[in-house]
Amino acid sequence: MSGKMRIKVTNKCKMRGFTVKVEALKLILSFISDYQDQDQALDLILDELKLQSLESSILDKEPVQRAVNNLQAASASVDDDDLSTNMSTAFSVIDAFNIPRFRYDPVRKMFSEHTGALPIHGDALSKAWLYRDRFLLLSQRLSRIPQFSRPSFSSELSEFGSCEISQIQSLVGRTGVSWVMGVISQFEDGVFYLEDLTGAVQVNLTNAKITTGYFTENSIVLAQGEMQLDGIFQVQTFGFPPLEDREKSTSLFTGLNYFGSQALAKEDTLRLAEMESRAVNEMFVILSDVWLDHEETIAKLEIVLDGYENVEVVPSLFVFMGNFCSRPFNGAFNSISSIRSNFAKLGKIIGSHQRLKEHSKFLFIPGPDDAGPAKVLPRCALPKYITEELQKHIPDAIFASNPCRMKFCTQEIVFFRHDLLHRMKKSCLIPRSTEETSDDFEHLVATITHQSHLCPLPLSVAPIVWNYDHSLHLYPTPHTIVLGDNSEQKAFKYTGITCFNPGSFSNDFTFVVYRPCNQEVELSALES
Repeated sequence: MSGKMRIKVTNKCKMRGFTVKVEALKLILSFISDYQDQDQALDLILDELKLQSLESSILDKEPVQRAVNNLQAASASVDDDDLSTNMSTAFSVIDAFNIPRFRYDPVRKMFSEHTGALPIHGDALSKAWLYRDRFLLLSQRLSRIPQFSRPSFSSELSEFGSCEISQIQSLVGRTGVSWVMGVISQFEDGVFYLEDLTGAVQVNLTNAKITTGYFTENSIVLAQGEMQLDGIFQVQTFGFPPLEDREKSTSLFTGLNYFGSQALAKEDTLRLAEMESRAVNEMFVILSDVWLDHEETIAKLEIVLDGYENVEVVPSLFVFMGNFCSRPFNGAFNSISSIRSNFAKLGKIIGSHQRLKEHSKFLFIPGPDDAGPAKVLPRCALPKYITEELQKHIPDAIFASNPCRMKFCTQEIVFFRHDLLHRMKKSCLIPRSTEETSDDFEHLVATITHQSHLCPLPLSVAPIVWNYDHSLHLYPTPHTIVLGDNSEQKAFKYTGITCFNPGSFSNDFTFVVYRPCNQEVELSALES
């Protein structure tokens, strides 16, 4: 164990009111070294010590040993013999319409959870709050980055001096370099503006140096430049607000369940982390664009299922993402009975694979052109009247919204099926930068993660239910994001976030095998 960790343990013990002896320190270091999240393990053992009736604040070996024994006894319930049974109950799927909504208060500098029902049909104020919530979410994230905060003492933090963010209304009459954060808008063709909560200013992006990503209307950006005499802000550099580590985000606002899964005690979290690290054989098979009315697609799908039926350890989860028809759903052209029969056929095919039926779970996520009440985000789960025949064969099948979230042990995964890349490229206001990368998927991943939003497109391009825009937020950043897109199959790890597109199964028979134990992505394909 490194000297840095020894110092960290000693300091954290002091913060909890403990003075730790050498033998006790060795025991604590030995205990936390077995866990991937050592900070969490350290908090857990200190919490356990607080529950003991200690005669002194000076920790020796004996009370630490008792705490270690208690925690090890609690985690011993996960045996190799029943590991697969426990793993089958270690994940939960969270529907977009059940995700809690949090709103940031810039005065109190804290999040508060909305209580009560949210109407589907919002009023004009709901639309205004959609943009306000997105802006405040990134603004509070940016406020914790020292380079963009007001310096306590007069010091130069960069070649430009302090990068303190200025309100747009304060730019009037100002000289010199300023940094502003705002929503990019285009009030008229080719004329760009930046807006924040105080005002708007016209910007000139002609010679601006931009960062990686797609800049569309509604994007929230940072701009550095100077105010000109004609009232136009001449931009020198232009980019997305910096990211914040997931650990930092979650540690600052403890007790808030942003993701929507059931809140767990620390003991349960540690036990799940142990299960996750030992589940080396767990794998998810993820397919997008599974056209059930396409004979060749069904034949290829049977090959995939046959292959996994005969492996030693079958996948714990199959994810089928839409579209489930080769043409967009339209009551004038699509027969409801034929769609029902296609799902019934899929149910029979899955049911004929006995091991998969018994040991695997099946998750279905609708695509943008599937049957449903409206083509807006988030989309509700596939209607029961077209899936009930499948459920007769697979009673435990899970039908979720698009997007949806999944908690697997301690890991947070987001699934989103949308042809996002094409729309991003089409809606881009300025040509993307190729300085860091020319890969379209990497630009897409950078855009959604820095914006902390799955679909930061104009509402005219990608309509969103105003009161449920929070279900597309990516804050704190999840561990894994699955972007089902009809573009080329890709995988990219960005600032510790695993992102991948399984490709279009019906077009090129590609799919992905994901191993949550180590967040490994296997890009797979069948021969055409």
